[in-house]
Amino acid sequence: MPERPRKSVWRRTPPAPEPAPPHPSAHTGPQPLETGEVASVVQAALYRDGVRVFTPTTLSETFRALREQPSGMAWIGLARPTEGELHSLAAEFDLHPLAVEDAKEAHQRPKLERYGDTLFVVLRAARYLDAQEEIDFGELHVFVGPDFVITVRHGAAPDLSAVRRRMEETPELLKLGPEAVLYAILDAVVDGYLPVVSGVQNDIDEIETEVFRGDPEVSRRIYELSREMVEFQRATRPLVGMLHGLMAGFSKYGTDDELQRYLRDVADHVTHTSERVDGYRQALTEILTVNATLVTQQQNAEMRALAEAGFEQNEEIKKISSWAAILFAPTLVGTIYGMNFDRMPELHWVLGYPFAILLMAVVCTSLYIIFKRKDWL
Repeated sequence: MPERPRKSVWRRTPPAPEPAPPHPSAHTGPQPLETGEVASVVQAALYRDGVRVFTPTTLSETFRALREQPSGMAWIGLARPTEGELHSLAAEFDLHPLAVEDAKEAHQRPKLERYGDTLFVVLRAARYLDAQEEIDFGELHVFVGPDFVITVRHGAAPDLSAVRRRMEETPELLKLGPEAVLYAILDAVVDGYLPVVSGVQNDIDEIETEVFRGDPEVSRRIYELSREMVEFQRATRPLVGMLHGLMAGFSKYGTDDELQRYLRDVADHVTHTSERVDGYRQALTEILTVNATLVTQQQNAEMRALAEAGFEQNEEIKKISSWAAILFAPTLVGTIYGMNFDRMPELHWVLGYPFAILLMAVVCTSLYIIFKRKDWL
């Protein structure tokens, strides 16, 4: 086949000379990738009329196959690619530098950008981990051009191999082109939210039980799940606007009627999921308020019990102190008259003993009446 003067059938203008090393071209032949680059190419395939016609193992093989099959569609899947791979893809498919810069790192917000004939989509996938009872978030960057789809995955989710199998099993859908692949990816990401929603619902049910059971660890669990719901909202809310933006461009970009119905179905699902996530976050806020109220009530009950115990203790102390004072009076009198001194008043008085007994009785009776009136006895 004759050599083409441009690097790719999708480039609109000849590339400007750059100091960077040249990527594989038709003139130089396929060049081997670095060791780290090969590992990040999860899967690449070339399709024609919805059927896979070639399965390259490296990017250089993919580029060469595209030049030999100008009517085909390339679907390249990468996982945490190197900077060299991204630059190679950018040069081959004329990707915008801003989109390439975003694709290098994760932690991007879901968004949809159009650079000429290329769409750049950022998606936040999620999966529910049953063992840890928590949500694991992944990030997916998708480049969609006239005849190519490039996916850059950061994280374990989503499982794009299942999307590829599904599309290959329905060639009538796959032959509709890169837009069909994009919508299938969107559908897989949104469908992946359903197990997460179910897992969160179970967690909320368990939390409600723990709240009314008085589990001391439930506050921490509520807080952690609330944080995950915030992340979940950040993943689902932007999708609603993104899908409506795609639907608004149906007529402008001549989207196939079947794909239009497909996208509307995905939009309905993501709207429903987003509403449920909003409801879960509100429910967790209310549960946290109820838990705080119950904890406050429990603390008040404990304080009241401590106060009652202190009051009862004080009453006992009063009784003990009162009887101690009452018994102290005769002890004092008896101690004074029990001293062995020869010269003491009333020592040889005939009425000394009755007087001492009477004095003890009067003092004890007086103290008893005083303490009784003060409710100490």
